[in-house]
Amino acid sequence: MFNVEKIRKDFPILNRKVNGNPLVYFDNAATSQTPLVVINSIVDYYSNYNANIHRGVHALSQEATDKYEQARIKIQKHFNAAKAHEIIFTSGTTHAINLVANGFSSLLNKGDEVVVSAMEHHSNIVPWQMLCERTGAILKVIPINQEGELLIDIYQDLLSEKTKLVFCNHVSNALGTINPIEKIISEAHQVGAAVLIDGAQAAPHIVANVEELDVDFYTVSAHKVCGPTGVGVLYGKEDWLNKLPPYQGGGEMIAEVTFEKTTYAELPHKFEAGTPNICGGIAFGTALDYMNAIGFDAIALYENELLRYATKKLLEIDGLKIYGTAKHKTGVISFNIEGLHPYDIGSILDKLGIAVRTGHHCAQPIMDFYKIPGTVRASFSFYNTKEEIDILVQGVIRAKNMLQ
Repeated sequence: MFNVEKIRKDFPILNRKVNGNPLVYFDNAATSQTPLVVINSIVDYYSNYNANIHRGVHALSQEATDKYEQARIKIQKHFNAAKAHEIIFTSGTTHAINLVANGFSSLLNKGDEVVVSAMEHHSNIVPWQMLCERTGAILKVIPINQEGELLIDIYQDLLSEKTKLVFCNHVSNALGTINPIEKIISEAHQVGAAVLIDGAQAAPHIVANVEELDVDFYTVSAHKVCGPTGVGVLYGKEDWLNKLPPYQGGGEMIAEVTFEKTTYAELPHKFEAGTPNICGGIAFGTALDYMNAIGFDAIALYENELLRYATKKLLEIDGLKIYGTAKHKTGVISFNIEGLHPYDIGSILDKLGIAVRTGHHCAQPIMDFYKIPGTVRASFSFYNTKEEIDILVQGVIRAKNMLQ
């Protein structure tokens, strides 16, 4: 049995009140909440072995280094990367994408083509636009249908010998759509293109096997998977990481420095300039341990149950429309009520202690496609309950009655 009440006790924040009401937290697609075991790992670091890593000979530095590198191995094993040095610690998915985009600046030529999907987060659009401006490469877009699914037939037509890179999210943050990344990767490789998959929204729900996927780059943010903010990883195939130049210069990423010439460190340090978020990396590993102990299959089953229940209940409200009705999706419901602005609905829900996200969710092209200013987005996690969904539904009905 999936014991959600037991799990909820692991999250101190779920006990607090907002505006006099018990917190109902449905903004998990923006950031997940943090269990006590992860909080304690951060406190333990600063309380017992806070020191800079890799360069120190003293006991604290060696202990911190060991814990940090153990976390890298945990992440490697979780995503089934072939080698630990294929895991690059970053500040998050945005940093990871920019690292790759910067590296390809020296590998693309004018007239080369890169392909991105129409349902991307701005973080997986803007860096590639900047890359195209620098190199003269051409950006092409995979369109979507009304259900919020990629038009794969058109994607296949976009691919050619000119295609050098393909970018796609594993799961849409705005719609919850699970994209067919296996096919996207396979088709791109047939024309010799590299593929970066933005896994930020998938990581809380799906364990991506990067070796099995044969993906070239995969990005994740810790704060989506019960970890802290300010840390994430880039997985990259060793061959590609060796081809890309360093993203930043400084300490740690060098082998030898003279005023005549600098040589760079081996992977992964080549891309990890400066003092990293040490406790963040360690806590990321702890968060993955916590979620794996619960089991991602069990999490997926429970969250799908929440999604089905919430979808049914919300659609019973007159005038409510859900955007993103793909057959395969995670626990995200983006909706509007006819004649009402999403911000107004979200503001009333907040007064009731219900945390949702409103706006375009850093996915403005999706909103432009549907010709709407934004949506109310409720996103679920394994520590949410059907009772909380009932509170959300009643809150939406109340907001509707107040605003109409």
